[in-house]
Amino acid sequence: MEEKNYNRRCEKDYGFLRTTYYRLFVIFVVFVVSKLMYNVKIEGRENVPKSSRIIYAANHVSYLDPPMVSLATWKYIAYMAKQELFKDDNKLLRFLVHSLGAFAVNREKPEIATFKTVKSIFNTHWSLGIFPQGRIIKEPVISNIHKGFVMFAKKFKADIVPVGVCGFDGYAKKLFEKHMTIKVGKPISYELDENEIVREWARQICEMTGFENKIEEELQQSS
Repeated sequence: MEEKNYNRRCEKDYGFLRTTYYRLFVIFVVFVVSKLMYNVKIEGRENVPKSSRIIYAANHVSYLDPPMVSLATWKYIAYMAKQELFKDDNKLLRFLVHSLGAFAVNREKPEIATFKTVKSIFNTHWSLGIFPQGRIIKEPVISNIHKGFVMFAKKFKADIVPVGVCGFDGYAKKLFEKHMTIKVGKPISYELDENEIVREWARQICEMTGFENKIEEELQQSS
């Protein structure tokens, strides 16, 4: 049997049906769960640009991050996800990742299909979602950033909006057990120098979350 290609999406994949399903999911599932289980507060929504040609780049602390970022920005966002999620043993997770418009990326070797998918997304009213850390990081540190989000920003002339996921300390098991805050930062111009974009993203994320910033040290070591 031919293996499904999860890294290629076309404009038609982000049409009326998926857009409607996505909005209903955010309203009736994400909003309800965020309020009843995590007491979520949202700050900085006024920073969300009107344009859809935007890359929303957040720190990555849990599987809740994509829906929380979507709730905070109130935008249709197609997330770049590791390809393993599309084959995960958790059928519900696998279904949600695929049905809500995410697409797979090979973190070791990005493929041409990935660039075509991003181009297709920007040809619609959807935006792109990326987690520059590349995986869930439990330590309160911003380091080892993958620069792919900068590459996409420059290639497609899309500004980057940092989103800070703050206060996560585990998944809630009962009502009102946890407290989280999602903070939307100020847009970063794609016209800046590559390292300046990385510095500014890390600076804003650390300012919002209180995480330790190790990016400057790493940039100096790599230069």
